[in-house]
Amino acid sequence: MSALTTPLLPEDFLTLFDPLWSTTSLRGRVVARRRETDRAVSVTIEPGRAWAGHRAGQYVGIGIDVDGVRYRRSYSLSSPETAEHLTVTVQEVPGGVVSTELVRNVPIGTVVELEQAAGGFTLPDPLPGRLLFVTAGSGITPVMSMLRTLAAAAAPMPDIVLVHSARTPQDTIFAAELAGLAARHPSLRVVQRHSGVTGRLDPASLDAAVPDRAARTVYACGPDGLLDALTDAWDDVVVERFTPPARESEGTGGTVELGDSTVEVQPGQSLLEAGESAGKIMPSGCRMGICFGCVLPLREGRVRDLRTGQAHGEPGDLVQTCINSACGPASIDLP
Repeated sequence: MSALTTPLLPEDFLTLFDPLWSTTSLRGRVVARRRETDRAVSVTIEPGRAWAGHRAGQYVGIGIDVDGVRYRRSYSLSSPETAEHLTVTVQEVPGGVVSTELVRNVPIGTVVELEQAAGGFTLPDPLPGRLLFVTAGSGITPVMSMLRTLAAAAAPMPDIVLVHSARTPQDTIFAAELAGLAARHPSLRVVQRHSGVTGRLDPASLDAAVPDRAARTVYACGPDGLLDALTDAWDDVVVERFTPPARESEGTGGTVELGDSTVEVQPGQSLLEAGESAGKIMPSGCRMGICFGCVLPLREGRVRDLRTGQAHGEPGDLVQTCINSACGPASIDLP
Protein backbone atom coordinates (compact mmCIF):
# COMPACT_ATOMS: atom_id res chain seq x y z
CA MET A 1 0.00 0.00 0.00
CA SER A 2 2.84 2.43 0.83
CA ALA A 3 4.21 2.03 -2.69
CA LEU A 4 0.87 3.30 -3.99
CA THR A 5 0.65 6.29 -1.65
CA THR A 6 4.27 7.44 -1.19
CA PRO A 7 5.28 10.12 -3.71
CA LEU A 8 8.08 9.11 -6.04
CA LEU A 9 11.36 10.98 -5.74
CA PRO A 10 13.33 12.26 -8.77
CA GLU A 11 15.82 9.44 -8.23
CA ASP A 12 13.02 6.89 -8.59
CA PHE A 13 12.38 8.12 -12.14
CA LEU A 14 16.10 8.23 -12.99
CA THR A 15 16.64 4.65 -11.90
CA LEU A 16 13.80 3.55 -14.15
CA PHE A 17 16.05 4.55 -17.06
CA ASP A 18 19.34 3.38 -15.55
CA PRO A 19 19.63 1.47 -12.24
CA LEU A 20 23.23 2.65 -11.90
CA TRP A 21 22.14 6.26 -11.35
CA SER A 22 20.88 5.51 -7.86
CA THR A 23 22.86 7.13 -5.05
CA THR A 24 21.08 5.15 -2.32
CA SER A 25 21.24 1.59 -3.71
CA LEU A 26 24.57 0.40 -5.10
CA ARG A 27 24.35 -1.59 -8.31
CA GLY A 28 26.65 -2.46 -11.18
CA ARG A 29 26.39 -3.66 -14.75
CA VAL A 30 28.45 -6.52 -16.21
CA VAL A 31 30.34 -5.06 -19.16
CA ALA A 32 32.93 -7.74 -19.95
CA ARG A 33 33.90 -11.33 -19.25
CA ARG A 34 37.32 -12.81 -19.92
CA ARG A 35 38.13 -16.46 -19.52
CA GLU A 36 41.32 -17.00 -17.51
CA THR A 37 41.31 -20.82 -17.27
CA ASP A 38 38.77 -23.58 -17.91
CA ARG A 39 37.38 -22.92 -14.40
CA ALA A 40 37.93 -19.20 -13.96
CA VAL A 41 36.72 -15.99 -15.56
CA SER A 42 37.29 -12.32 -14.88
CA VAL A 43 34.04 -10.37 -14.75
CA THR A 44 34.27 -6.61 -15.25
CA ILE A 45 31.48 -4.51 -13.74
CA GLU A 46 30.64 -0.87 -14.30
CA PRO A 47 29.72 0.37 -10.82
CA GLY A 48 26.94 2.81 -10.05
CA ARG A 49 27.37 6.36 -8.84
CA ALA A 50 27.46 5.31 -5.19
CA TRP A 51 30.61 3.19 -5.63
CA ALA A 52 33.34 4.56 -3.32
CA GLY A 53 36.29 2.75 -4.90
CA HIS A 54 38.54 0.12 -3.37
CA ARG A 55 42.01 -0.56 -2.04
CA ALA A 56 44.04 -3.26 -3.70
CA GLY A 57 43.49 -6.56 -1.89
CA GLN A 58 39.92 -5.87 -0.76
CA TYR A 59 36.81 -7.86 -1.70
CA VAL A 60 33.34 -6.85 -2.84
CA GLY A 61 29.92 -8.37 -2.15
CA ILE A 62 27.88 -9.18 -5.25
CA GLY A 63 24.17 -10.02 -5.32
CA ILE A 64 22.83 -11.85 -8.35
CA ASP A 65 19.56 -13.59 -9.18
CA VAL A 66 19.72 -17.28 -10.06
CA ASP A 67 16.44 -19.04 -10.87
CA GLY A 68 14.50 -16.28 -9.17
CA VAL A 69 16.48 -16.35 -5.94
CA ARG A 70 18.85 -13.55 -4.93
CA TYR A 71 22.24 -14.85 -3.79
CA ARG A 72 25.12 -12.81 -2.41
CA ARG A 73 28.76 -13.77 -2.38
CA SER A 74 32.03 -11.94 -1.75
CA TYR A 75 34.88 -12.02 -4.26
CA SER A 76 38.33 -10.46 -4.20
CA LEU A 77 38.82 -7.61 -6.59
CA SER A 78 41.55 -8.22 -9.15
CA SER A 79 41.46 -4.78 -10.78
CA PRO A 80 43.89 -2.00 -9.80
CA GLU A 81 42.77 0.77 -7.51
CA THR A 82 42.75 3.28 -10.35
CA ALA A 83 40.53 1.29 -12.71
CA GLU A 84 37.32 2.95 -13.90
CA HIS A 85 35.47 -0.37 -13.64
CA LEU A 86 35.90 -3.06 -11.02
CA THR A 87 36.86 -6.63 -11.87
CA VAL A 88 36.46 -9.84 -9.90
CA THR A 89 38.10 -13.07 -10.93
CA VAL A 90 35.95 -16.04 -10.03
CA GLN A 91 36.92 -19.70 -10.01
CA GLU A 92 34.05 -22.16 -10.29
CA VAL A 93 33.39 -24.10 -7.11
CA PRO A 94 31.77 -27.55 -7.50
CA GLY A 95 28.13 -27.08 -6.48
CA GLY A 96 28.58 -23.33 -6.10
CA VAL A 97 25.46 -21.53 -7.33
CA VAL A 98 26.93 -18.06 -7.78
CA SER A 99 30.41 -19.04 -9.00
CA THR A 100 28.87 -21.33 -11.61
CA GLU A 101 26.53 -18.57 -12.78
CA LEU A 102 29.36 -16.06 -13.07
CA VAL A 103 31.78 -18.45 -14.76
CA ARG A 104 29.34 -20.04 -17.20
CA ASN A 105 26.20 -18.06 -17.70
CA VAL A 106 26.00 -14.41 -16.70
CA PRO A 107 25.36 -12.33 -19.84
CA ILE A 108 26.86 -8.96 -20.62
CA GLY A 109 24.49 -6.24 -19.45
CA THR A 110 23.32 -8.05 -16.33
CA VAL A 111 22.66 -5.66 -13.44
CA VAL A 112 23.94 -6.92 -10.10
CA GLU A 113 23.78 -5.62 -6.57
CA LEU A 114 27.05 -4.44 -5.11
CA GLU A 115 28.32 -3.75 -1.62
CA GLN A 116 31.12 -1.33 -0.93
CA ALA A 117 34.59 -2.86 -0.95
CA ALA A 118 35.79 -4.18 2.39
CA GLY A 119 38.62 -6.14 3.95
CA GLY A 120 41.94 -5.49 5.63
CA PHE A 121 44.21 -7.54 3.33
CA THR A 122 45.81 -4.40 1.97
CA LEU A 123 49.32 -3.06 1.72
CA PRO A 124 50.57 -0.65 4.39
CA ASP A 125 51.58 2.91 3.63
CA PRO A 126 54.53 3.33 3.42
CA LEU A 127 55.37 0.04 1.75
CA PRO A 128 57.86 -2.34 3.36
CA GLY A 129 61.28 -2.50 1.78
CA ARG A 130 60.90 -6.11 0.71
CA LEU A 131 57.72 -8.14 0.17
CA LEU A 132 56.94 -11.80 -0.31
CA PHE A 133 53.55 -12.81 -1.72
CA VAL A 134 52.61 -16.48 -1.31
CA THR A 135 49.48 -17.53 -3.19
CA ALA A 136 47.82 -20.71 -4.37
CA GLY A 137 44.89 -21.29 -6.71
CA SER A 138 42.43 -18.39 -6.80
CA GLY A 139 44.37 -16.84 -3.91
CA ILE A 140 46.27 -14.94 -6.57
CA THR A 141 43.30 -12.59 -7.17
CA PRO A 142 43.79 -10.01 -4.36
CA VAL A 143 47.54 -10.05 -4.93
CA MET A 144 46.96 -9.46 -8.64
CA SER A 145 45.09 -6.29 -7.68
CA MET A 146 48.11 -5.22 -5.63
CA LEU A 147 50.59 -5.98 -8.42
CA ARG A 148 48.48 -4.18 -11.03
CA THR A 149 48.19 -1.17 -8.72
CA LEU A 150 51.93 -1.08 -8.04
CA ALA A 151 52.72 -1.52 -11.74
CA ALA A 152 50.46 1.43 -12.63
CA ALA A 153 51.98 3.72 -10.00
CA ALA A 154 54.53 6.38 -10.83
CA ALA A 155 56.98 4.99 -8.27
CA PRO A 156 59.22 2.04 -9.19
CA MET A 157 57.98 -1.45 -8.33
CA PRO A 158 59.24 -2.40 -4.85
CA ASP A 159 61.43 -5.46 -4.22
CA ILE A 160 58.83 -8.23 -4.47
CA VAL A 161 58.94 -12.00 -4.76
CA LEU A 162 55.71 -13.76 -5.70
CA VAL A 163 55.55 -17.52 -5.25
CA HIS A 164 52.33 -18.79 -6.79
CA SER A 165 51.16 -22.38 -6.98
CA ALA A 166 48.48 -23.93 -9.18
CA ARG A 167 47.79 -27.56 -9.88
CA THR A 168 48.93 -27.43 -13.50
CA PRO A 169 50.10 -24.74 -15.96
CA GLN A 170 46.60 -24.81 -17.49
CA ASP A 171 45.08 -24.05 -14.07
CA THR A 172 47.30 -21.02 -13.46
CA ILE A 173 45.27 -17.81 -13.44
CA PHE A 174 47.10 -14.79 -14.90
CA ALA A 175 50.14 -16.90 -15.88
CA ALA A 176 51.04 -14.87 -18.96
CA GLU A 177 50.39 -11.51 -17.30
CA LEU A 178 52.53 -12.43 -14.30
CA ALA A 179 55.40 -13.37 -16.59
CA GLY A 180 54.97 -10.09 -18.44
CA LEU A 181 55.01 -8.05 -15.23
CA ALA A 182 58.23 -9.74 -14.13
CA ALA A 183 59.80 -9.02 -17.53
CA ARG A 184 58.92 -5.32 -17.32
CA HIS A 185 59.84 -4.84 -13.66
CA PRO A 186 63.28 -6.20 -12.69
CA SER A 187 62.50 -5.77 -8.97
CA LEU A 188 59.63 -8.28 -9.26
CA ARG A 189 60.52 -11.98 -9.25
CA VAL A 190 57.72 -14.44 -10.02
CA VAL A 191 58.10 -18.11 -9.11
CA GLN A 192 55.32 -20.25 -10.58
CA ARG A 193 54.93 -23.71 -9.09
CA HIS A 194 52.64 -26.56 -10.11
CA SER A 195 51.56 -28.80 -7.27
CA GLY A 196 50.81 -31.66 -9.65
CA VAL A 197 54.53 -31.82 -10.40
CA THR A 198 56.42 -30.36 -7.44
CA GLY A 199 53.92 -30.90 -4.62
CA ARG A 200 52.19 -28.31 -2.50
CA LEU A 201 53.87 -25.25 -1.08
CA ASP A 202 55.08 -25.43 2.50
CA PRO A 203 57.38 -23.31 4.68
CA ALA A 204 60.45 -25.41 3.87
CA SER A 205 60.03 -25.22 0.09
CA LEU A 206 59.36 -21.49 0.33
CA ASP A 207 62.51 -20.92 2.40
CA ALA A 208 64.45 -22.78 -0.26
CA ALA A 209 62.93 -20.67 -3.04
CA VAL A 210 63.31 -17.35 -1.19
CA PRO A 211 66.55 -17.41 0.88
CA ASP A 212 65.94 -13.92 2.30
CA ARG A 213 62.36 -14.74 3.32
CA ALA A 214 62.95 -13.72 6.96
CA ALA A 215 63.75 -10.17 5.82
CA ARG A 216 60.51 -9.82 3.89
CA THR A 217 56.99 -8.85 4.91
CA VAL A 218 54.86 -11.84 3.98
CA TYR A 219 51.33 -11.73 2.54
CA ALA A 220 49.62 -15.05 1.86
CA CYS A 221 46.31 -16.09 0.32
CA GLY A 222 45.23 -19.62 -0.50
CA PRO A 223 43.91 -22.81 1.05
CA ASP A 224 43.60 -23.03 4.81
CA GLY A 225 46.23 -25.79 5.02
CA LEU A 226 48.86 -23.56 3.46
CA LEU A 227 47.93 -20.53 5.56
CA ASP A 228 47.89 -22.55 8.78
CA ALA A 229 51.35 -23.99 7.99
CA LEU A 230 52.77 -20.53 7.31
CA THR A 231 51.31 -18.88 10.40
CA ASP A 232 52.49 -21.79 12.56
CA ALA A 233 56.05 -21.59 11.17
CA TRP A 234 56.55 -17.85 10.72
CA ASP A 235 55.66 -14.72 12.67
CA ASP A 236 53.64 -11.77 11.39
CA VAL A 237 52.24 -13.34 8.23
CA VAL A 238 49.34 -11.31 6.81
CA VAL A 239 46.76 -13.79 5.52
CA GLU A 240 43.49 -13.69 3.61
CA ARG A 241 41.21 -16.70 3.83
CA PHE A 242 38.53 -17.62 1.30
CA THR A 243 36.95 -20.51 3.13
CA PRO A 244 34.52 -20.24 6.05
CA PRO A 245 35.56 -21.58 9.44
CA ALA A 246 34.95 -25.22 10.22
CA ARG A 247 31.57 -25.92 11.74
CA GLU A 248 31.92 -27.61 15.09
CA SER A 249 28.20 -28.08 15.54
CA GLU A 250 25.36 -29.09 13.29
CA GLY A 251 22.98 -27.02 15.41
CA THR A 252 19.38 -27.88 16.12
CA GLY A 253 17.55 -25.87 13.50
CA GLY A 254 14.18 -24.30 14.06
CA THR A 255 11.50 -21.97 12.81
CA VAL A 256 12.66 -18.37 12.59
CA GLU A 257 10.60 -15.28 11.93
CA LEU A 258 12.77 -13.31 9.56
CA GLY A 259 11.25 -9.90 9.06
CA ASP A 260 7.72 -10.47 7.83
CA SER A 261 8.27 -14.11 6.82
CA THR A 262 8.77 -17.43 8.53
CA VAL A 263 11.81 -19.47 7.50
CA GLU A 264 12.68 -23.05 8.38
CA VAL A 265 16.36 -23.30 9.29
CA GLN A 266 17.73 -26.81 8.90
CA PRO A 267 20.25 -28.27 11.38
CA GLY A 268 23.72 -27.10 10.39
CA GLN A 269 22.36 -24.40 8.09
CA SER A 270 23.24 -20.79 8.79
CA LEU A 271 20.53 -18.19 9.18
CA LEU A 272 21.96 -16.43 6.14
CA GLU A 273 21.81 -19.56 4.01
CA ALA A 274 18.25 -20.29 5.10
CA GLY A 275 17.10 -16.74 4.42
CA GLU A 276 18.67 -16.64 0.95
CA SER A 277 17.25 -20.05 0.08
CA ALA A 278 13.82 -18.66 0.97
CA GLY A 279 14.36 -15.72 -1.39
CA LYS A 280 14.98 -13.13 1.31
CA ILE A 281 17.36 -10.27 0.57
CA MET A 282 19.85 -10.57 3.40
CA PRO A 283 22.78 -8.31 4.24
CA SER A 284 26.05 -10.19 3.96
CA GLY A 285 29.76 -9.73 3.63
CA CYS A 286 32.66 -12.14 4.00
CA ARG A 287 30.38 -15.06 4.99
CA MET A 288 33.10 -16.22 7.39
CA GLY A 289 32.23 -14.36 10.57
CA ILE A 290 34.91 -11.72 10.10
CA CYS A 291 33.45 -8.55 8.64
CA PHE A 292 30.14 -8.28 10.56
CA GLY A 293 28.41 -7.24 7.35
CA CYS A 294 25.58 -9.72 7.97
CA VAL A 295 24.51 -8.76 11.49
CA LEU A 296 20.80 -8.46 12.28
CA PRO A 297 19.06 -7.76 15.61
CA LEU A 298 17.67 -10.73 17.51
CA ARG A 299 14.15 -10.00 18.74
CA GLU A 300 13.25 -13.27 20.47
CA GLY A 301 14.79 -16.68 21.10
CA ARG A 302 18.40 -17.77 20.89
CA VAL A 303 20.80 -18.88 18.16
CA ARG A 304 23.67 -21.36 17.98
CA ASP A 305 27.21 -20.46 16.88
CA LEU A 306 28.13 -23.02 14.21
CA ARG A 307 31.84 -22.64 15.01
CA THR A 308 31.61 -23.47 18.70
CA GLY A 309 28.22 -25.12 19.14
CA GLN A 310 27.36 -22.63 21.89
CA ALA A 311 23.78 -21.34 22.18
CA HIS A 312 23.64 -17.63 22.87
CA GLY A 313 21.71 -14.43 22.35
CA GLU A 314 19.40 -12.08 24.19
CA PRO A 315 16.71 -9.84 22.71
CA GLY A 316 18.41 -6.86 21.13
CA ASP A 317 21.73 -8.63 20.46
CA LEU A 318 23.21 -8.25 17.00
CA VAL A 319 23.60 -11.72 15.47
CA GLN A 320 26.06 -12.69 12.72
CA THR A 321 23.73 -14.62 10.44
CA CYS A 322 26.54 -16.20 8.42
CA ILE A 323 27.95 -18.24 11.31
CA ASN A 324 24.86 -18.77 13.48
CA SER A 325 22.05 -21.25 13.04
CA ALA A 326 18.68 -21.58 14.68
CA CYS A 327 18.45 -22.95 18.20
CA GLY A 328 14.71 -23.52 18.30
CA PRO A 329 12.13 -20.82 17.56
CA ALA A 330 13.46 -17.29 17.17
CA SER A 331 12.57 -13.94 15.70
CA ILE A 332 15.05 -11.69 13.88
CA ASP A 333 14.45 -8.22 12.47
CA LEU A 334 15.13 -7.84 8.77
CA PRO A 335 14.97 -4.31 7.33
